[in-house]
Amino acid sequence: MSEKRFALIGHPLAHSMSPFLHDRLFAAAGVSASYELLDTAPEALAETAERLRAYDGFNITIPYKEAILPFLDAVDEKAAFFRSVNTVKNEGGRLVGYTTDGDGFLFALEAAGAADLSRVLLLGCGGASRAMGGTALLAGAEQIRIAARSPQKAEPLARDLRALAESKGLRCAVEVQSLAELEADGESRFSLLVNGTPVGMHPHPEGCPVSESVVSRCGAVFDAVYNPDETVLLQTAKRLGKTAVHGIGMLCGQAAVAQTIWGIAPCDREGLLRLSREAVAEMNRLFGRGEA
Repeated sequence: MSEKRFALIGHPLAHSMSPFLHDRLFAAAGVSASYELLDTAPEALAETAERLRAYDGFNITIPYKEAILPFLDAVDEKAAFFRSVNTVKNEGGRLVGYTTDGDGFLFALEAAGAADLSRVLLLGCGGASRAMGGTALLAGAEQIRIAARSPQKAEPLARDLRALAESKGLRCAVEVQSLAELEADGESRFSLLVNGTPVGMHPHPEGCPVSESVVSRCGAVFDAVYNPDETVLLQTAKRLGKTAVHGIGMLCGQAAVAQTIWGIAPCDREGLLRLSREAVAEMNRLFGRGEA
């Protein structure tokens, strides 16, 4: 049997831990497969998407989780609603898109003991924020406030979340606020802050999407940024005595679900927790704890 071929498309990809994770998961499942990084500039997206038809499947990361949609032949119901795809399976020449971000998000929260999704502060409105916001809503969130630099860009996500709530018979207040308004609002309290922006990511680990004042009003903090493992946002949360949930858990969880979509045997919970620890050690070895 020939070796299966998989890849990750995004830009930039110098910080990616996906090859490490997928290679470990392939080995654990006894599968012979390769996993490549395809760092693709925006003007080359269409060409790369066509090349990927020769692969058995691929993942998508920032900034193409929405931009990849026109190049796919089909998407599953959840990915269609969230308008976000991070996993594609080649089904006999047809590229079918899925989203596993929500699965990884819930795995990371559960592993950290951050179970309260009642009042969510969601930073950003891109593909990852869509998947995490929708997942939080379906998990029982009563309030989701989306904070973005440009509130008008967050309105489509807010409308879609409200439509999702209505379609499922759920009661959830979805609000939009600018980051400036969020910083000025000293009263609102949230059970969970979710960072879906790339602020604080290697090679610019000094960034933090919100101030200490905002973090102090949240019970727990989740950062989808996984390199560095402990971002400035998470450092701030820990200093304030908040539960800090690291993004590497989400990455491991969504990678494991992606492999099941590709037809590869799943990894158990203990195996994923062990992989998360190994990934942090490897990331720190490669990148010096996120320093350039």
